[in-house]
Amino acid sequence: MRLHRNLCFAVIDGLTLIFNEGNYADKVIQQLLKRDKRWGARDRAFVAETTYDIVRWKRLYAEIAEVKEPFDRENLWRMFAVWATLKGIKLPDWSYFEQTPTRKIKGRFDELSKIRKFKESIPDWMDIMGEKELGEAVWTKEITALNEQADVILRVNTLNTTKEKLQETLFDLDIETEILKEYPNALKLKERANVFTTEAFQNGHFEVQDASSQLVAEYLNVQPGMRVVDACAGAGGKTLHIASLMENKGQIIALDIYGNKLNELKRRAKRNGAHNIETRAIESTKVIKKLYDKADRVLIDAPCSGIGVLRRNPDAKWKLQPEFIEKIKVTQQDILQQYSRMVKVGGQMVYATCSVLPSENQNQVASFLKSEAGGNFSLIKDKKVLAHKSGFDGFYMALLERKA
Repeated sequence: MRLHRNLCFAVIDGLTLIFNEGNYADKVIQQLLKRDKRWGARDRAFVAETTYDIVRWKRLYAEIAEVKEPFDRENLWRMFAVWATLKGIKLPDWSYFEQTPTRKIKGRFDELSKIRKFKESIPDWMDIMGEKELGEAVWTKEITALNEQADVILRVNTLNTTKEKLQETLFDLDIETEILKEYPNALKLKERANVFTTEAFQNGHFEVQDASSQLVAEYLNVQPGMRVVDACAGAGGKTLHIASLMENKGQIIALDIYGNKLNELKRRAKRNGAHNIETRAIESTKVIKKLYDKADRVLIDAPCSGIGVLRRNPDAKWKLQPEFIEKIKVTQQDILQQYSRMVKVGGQMVYATCSVLPSENQNQVASFLKSEAGGNFSLIKDKKVLAHKSGFDGFYMALLERKA
């Protein structure tokens, strides 16, 4: 591979914004890809994948390059040189790469690869927490899996098309996909491609949604004609899946504390042809109280650490703090206590997170069931999805039923 100066500069500019200014990697990369209209698909892929790679392995590369935060541009070029050397890419004769100790880089990599926190490029606290919650053997496998690049998975919108038709349509555009047996509405891209520019996407024939995330709506056991509340709907990935499972029949009430996310859901619902979704911003507790005892199904896709989705959000490793996780656990239990009251007698509720930590998952459900609010609920089943076993994101979901 030959390195091109303008592409490498884009990567360094992106890393400056992500590491030193705290910008989100996905937003930075979106902007970088608009920098030069002459860039082809290969150029854009290089910028996006190289930036994500260096973000993912920040701690390891910084340690090998012997640089510390905040990183100036010279430090970032040193980290870039580490990335290129470990990839087997010949460094061009640029001033940034003068005196790069290629042999030393490889030796240091071999040395640090024996220490998990460096090998997997994670903060000390995360390594300690992961081992404490999952045990050393499982955590070692899980964090390795969470450092792999995520596949692109589509969820077929069955309101508008079928899996087979969508697969044919994309094949005609030279986008090859494969069917995933245990995921009824999923297609996996064989190679990464910009699917958002396709007519099929514009016409609402699919959404991009990880396979593990697609299990959650299925777990809710919805039927056409029900009244369903998606209590932490966000921009509505799971809401739209519920709408397709309900065949546009019945009512879905999408709640969230962020009105701008619900506006995005409205736009997506229109594109998807999902007509049974009503959005309500949670501006006070009245919004929840009005729905007490009214819902056949309630989905609580709770705010969480997001440790199960590090593959697609590698910069979260550097933004997350242990204090945040402790706070979010309090929020999770508060949400369970309050929102569970929307479930009517005989109704069901799913509590889900994109975390692999038991303290955010089964422990929260156990605490809820022991509480007064959870006394009239029973656990029907739960599912722990680990990335190293599934090959997809880490997730948790529990189905509970309200008894008489």
